[in-house]
Amino acid sequence: MPPLSATARARLPDSSFAYIDSKGQRRLPINDASHVRNALARFDQVDFEDDAARERARQRLLRAARRHGIVPIGFFDGQIRNERLQSEFKARATDIASLPRGTVTFLLTDIEGSTRLLQRLGDGYAQLLREVRTIIRTSVRGADGHEIDARADEFFAVFGRPARALDAALLIQRTLAKRKWPRALVVRVRIGIHTGRPTLTDTGYVGIPVHTAARVCWASHGGHILLSSVTRKSLREVGGVTFRNLGRHKLPGLPLAQGLFLVCADDLLAEFPGLRVTVT
Repeated sequence: MPPLSATARARLPDSSFAYIDSKGQRRLPINDASHVRNALARFDQVDFEDDAARERARQRLLRAARRHGIVPIGFFDGQIRNERLQSEFKARATDIASLPRGTVTFLLTDIEGSTRLLQRLGDGYAQLLREVRTIIRTSVRGADGHEIDARADEFFAVFGRPARALDAALLIQRTLAKRKWPRALVVRVRIGIHTGRPTLTDTGYVGIPVHTAARVCWASHGGHILLSSVTRKSLREVGGVTFRNLGRHKLPGLPLAQGLFLVCADDLLAEFPGLRVTVT
């Protein structure tokens, strides 16, 4: 592209620029084909004053491209990608805005023996994982919970009330227990529930309550539900459900020992092999 000197730039009419801001500063010269191509490449680097100004500049640039016989395929692709990213960011912001604040209850699940299941099923493990996630996701939504994250064999959800988190956990375990799996496999998830006051940022929840919930889940076993003592104190008595006090335990990575309770019911696994923690 031939350089455009200050003198030559000053002689160009306003129509030779795609963008002129409110202070009269002229940006993105479109006086010839080479400058149009340059403007197409640099368009997303310009800090427009608002969306309306950006759209006006975009339309002027596209008209200039047509005049010079330029088909801006790459420009269109870039705009589509940017619009898609902006939509995703807005959707994420909307999701964050809808999450409960203050004191909340976290529920985490983890498939027990996922490596063994993967070795047994090979490519079929992906289908099993989808089915398990569907059961968990349906149970969480049905109990007014919000999905926070799902990666590998883990699932993370939040609830405004601890009782609803327990409702979801019970439904998950009961539904999984009744499900018939390929090759007569036994598929179980461990569940941990903890209540606390995390910080909600634009990227999600952060704070010790999040880590505590993860450690409570880690301490459990497949087919069982563990509660922190904070969550247990927040719950009223539930019909057909009792809570076995397992004492206080030091969970990995947490500064203080945590009181833990096992959720017991006639249709849940009765045999509990003991916590995967060091007793204090």
